Amino acid sequence: MTQGPILEVRNLCAAYGQAQILFDVSLVLNAGEVVALMGRNGAGKSTTFKAMMGLVSARADVLTFDGTDIRRAPTYRIARAGLGYVPEDRRIFTDLSVEENLRVGAKEAAVSGRSAWTPERLFEIFPNLAEMRHRRASQMSGGEQQMLTIARTLMGNPLAVLLDEPSEGIAPVIVELMAESVRRMKAEGISVLLSEQNLYFASAVADRTYIIEKGAIRYEGRMADIVADAHLREQYLSV
Repeated sequence: MTQGPILEVRNLCAAYGQAQILFDVSLVLNAGEVVALMGRNGAGKSTTFKAMMGLVSARADVLTFDGTDIRRAPTYRIARAGLGYVPEDRRIFTDLSVEENLRVGAKEAAVSGRSAWTPERLFEIFPNLAEMRHRRASQMSGGEQQMLTIARTLMGNPLAVLLDEPSEGIAPVIVELMAESVRRMKAEGISVLLSEQNLYFASAVADRTYIIEKGAIRYEGRMADIVADAHLREQYLSV
């Protein structure tokens, strides 16, 4: 693993057809860090993640992961390099059980010598999943499916994970479990970049934050600073 930033983005621009969505987005995710990309609906959070993963038309002056230029890399190579992606729409296999979903996502660790994730290790972080390991994913709640999606991504043994709106539309008790899982991921040395509107959730897990508005980064700072600054919250995060 590189000793510098695990993920570095400089002047990232992205578009859907003729409509430009991102304008010179720049951000850094350091090794072992949790960073929140915050903003209102439609601000460009999900597009930023898709652009990093090669899922939308994009260009950047710098887009590196673990010291490697990934600007022209196909999505599968980016994932194999160790950048996990948990999309907002989950995309689990509903006809498979919890344990079967996990095993579908398994692959070798991107760094040799790193302890590989197993279903049993993940069940320690997600005890709710352990209780329903043989249940079909179609019979789970939205929050439980979200936890399963994160766990399946970890089965790929990533160095870093992009979490897109992990707390959206799920019950408060599951939000608390989700926050604990992110903290455990950080303790295991996994870097996390999450997109969020929920300030409570973001402040519970993130070290730093970027705020995106109309496709451009408008603020960068410590998570504690945005929590303490009512003016910034009103300017960039209020609905």
